[in-house]
Amino acid sequence: MNIKIATRKSQLAQKQAEIVGRMLKEKFHMDYETVLITTKGDRILDVTLDKIGGKGLFVKDIETALLEGRAHAAVHSMKDVPYEMPEGLEIIAVPEREDVRDALVSATGCNFVELPRGARIGTSSIRRTKQILSKRPDIEVVPIRGNVQTRIRKMDQEQLDGIILAAAGLKRMNLEKMITDYFEPWDFVPAVGQGALGIEILSASPYRDVFRQLDWYEARICVEAERSFMRKLNGDCHTAIGAYACIEGNRMHMIGLFEINGRLVKKDIEGNMEDYLELGSRLADKIMSSI
Repeated sequence: MNIKIATRKSQLAQKQAEIVGRMLKEKFHMDYETVLITTKGDRILDVTLDKIGGKGLFVKDIETALLEGRAHAAVHSMKDVPYEMPEGLEIIAVPEREDVRDALVSATGCNFVELPRGARIGTSSIRRTKQILSKRPDIEVVPIRGNVQTRIRKMDQEQLDGIILAAAGLKRMNLEKMITDYFEPWDFVPAVGQGALGIEILSASPYRDVFRQLDWYEARICVEAERSFMRKLNGDCHTAIGAYACIEGNRMHMIGLFEINGRLVKKDIEGNMEDYLELGSRLADKIMSSI
């Protein structure tokens, strides 16, 4: 029997499901097939995400397929997964993380600082928008949604000077050569969970032990630290929020970004990696206490 992996219909989502499927094949000699789901977030493309309900737009329909038994597992981009999980479902594994950085794809091949004054840059993310404008108030940010290929096409159609995308998605699509500049995470804070995949299953799944073995411990605790930060601040795509955690030795270093009363506040923290959930929560407190 094939393991059925539910995912969105975009080429990137299918590629991400294939990454997990290949792990199953290589590690356990298990065959797999993908179950393609069109989510509400994919159906409504003419409105920004914060206007139509937030993060769960890309996962709820896929979770329904799990709950109805149409799939054994789901693969998500962790930055799309709300911190509150539905009863009976869980993220069982976070495989090794891809590049966490945001990336610029510019029409002329220039980097961010070389963009002409008044350049038009496409993104639908409040987090990216606020950070772009904090560095270059002269830039005009143009709302742009759709899958990776759609956004690249819109850059040309709408005569944009560039678009901001997650480096991880471009790399997984073998489009890394299009990247003209990278934003370093300590300077331009990525989305919570950016670059990480999450494997979601029914808590009672007979395949739970199989999928658990695809977990990459350091990736998981870094993502969980970032999600702890988001949970404490009650953050979603209605707010400018970002976080990034990394590990050196047994120490976790973490930076967080949050908009308070129209002002972007950025703080960092470090501590023992085993205290990852507490570190995320403490970083949120540090930001709130700076008001």
